[in-house]
Amino acid sequence: MVRSLYSAASGMIAQQTNVDVISHNLSNVNTVGYKGQSASFKTLLYQDLQARTTTANGEFKPVSAQVGLGTRVSSITSHYTQGSAMETESNTDFLINGDGFFAIQNLDGETVYTRNGNFYFAIDAQGSALCTADGCPVLSSDGMPIILTSEYNPLKVTFDADGNACYPDEAGNPQPIGGMQIALFQFTNPSGLEKIGDNYLRATDASGVPLNEAYDDIGKKSALKSKYLEGSNVNVATEMVNLIIAQRAYELCSKAITTSDTMMEQANNLKR
Repeated sequence: MVRSLYSAASGMIAQQTNVDVISHNLSNVNTVGYKGQSASFKTLLYQDLQARTTTANGEFKPVSAQVGLGTRVSSITSHYTQGSAMETESNTDFLINGDGFFAIQNLDGETVYTRNGNFYFAIDAQGSALCTADGCPVLSSDGMPIILTSEYNPLKVTFDADGNACYPDEAGNPQPIGGMQIALFQFTNPSGLEKIGDNYLRATDASGVPLNEAYDDIGKKSALKSKYLEGSNVNVATEMVNLIIAQRAYELCSKAITTSDTMMEQANNLKR
């Protein structure tokens, strides 16, 4: 009887984690570049109640009697499907059409990755640097910060689909600026990326090494679209349905605990 208590308790813990994941998705429904997550579960160990027959020879039964010991969370997976396109008025807002990631140099000097293309030109002594809203430099395909010298007016700089910074010539035609291509990286297993907050991701052994779209052999390269941002891929209706299912599963596990407690109470009352 105690087995049912622990099994139901493990189900309540697992569903609480499921609700946590769904709540996180709903709270980030308007976060630029956010990718929805889902929790997966697996069963715990099984106990053999009976494997042999009750006859004299004691042969093994073709179907054994096993009872499980509950469930646990096996993984929380991010789904890197394309988010909706949101139009803006800024030349430094970018939407990635494909599987690529921007490369950012964080405050610790580490290279991290993101799908959030909300960038700005920050003016400093060296010139105009393309940065995130936190002031972290955006890296070029050569692994260096994208910095425009004083001869370029940031307001006139545009970017093509390959991420090359372009500046108008005397005739007004945009011409690429050498060494000023926004880097895009792909991963063999993007779900293996480590989330470190602020929409930043860190490469891990599970994700594989980052593949530079400018130099590495990649099947399908991504394309950048200026004056657009990628919205969250969270579907509110789907998340609300999942939330109801998780709530019902939690209630069922709670009911199983109440039922087991009542049965144990009745068993104890037999001696009275």
